[in-house]
Amino acid sequence: MNTQTQFDLAAVEAIIAQRKATPGALLPILHDIQGVVGYIPPSVVPAIAEGLNISRAEVHGVITYYHFFRQHPVGEHVVQICRAEACQARGCESLADHAKELLGCDFHGTTDDNKFTLQTVYCLGQCASGPAIQIDDDLYARVSKEKFNSLIQAKRGVQ
Repeated sequence: MNTQTQFDLAAVEAIIAQRKATPGALLPILHDIQGVVGYIPPSVVPAIAEGLNISRAEVHGVITYYHFFRQHPVGEHVVQICRAEACQARGCESLADHAKELLGCDFHGTTDDNKFTLQTVYCLGQCASGPAIQIDDDLYARVSKEKFNSLIQAKRGVQ
């Protein structure tokens, strides 16, 4: 995934051209763009709207409705901490405070080295074994502060 603010507009236009005839093409187009660019740049919304013959507001509405679509570049790794009720009952707030301190950024922020972006999520489907986190595409359950530290160290390449 490209986490830079620069992106190849031709690649975005190719995605739109390839998918636009597919019924329900908006979500696959958004997923493909985010997969290539790392986020959905606001500057591509007009091209998507034009390619699908829908309004910019409709495209923007879908992007902002679904929490997994990002409108800004993120760090190399995205760390999501579940803050739903079951995880709250199992200590996610303490884990969240620890994560913010360890990473040196708040929720929806990115570390100075651009290595991690910290986000909240409400339910990762691990309710019986919280607190749960997700780093990139990997789910982790029963995450203690110590386990969190070791996961972050592993992503940093420190053993």
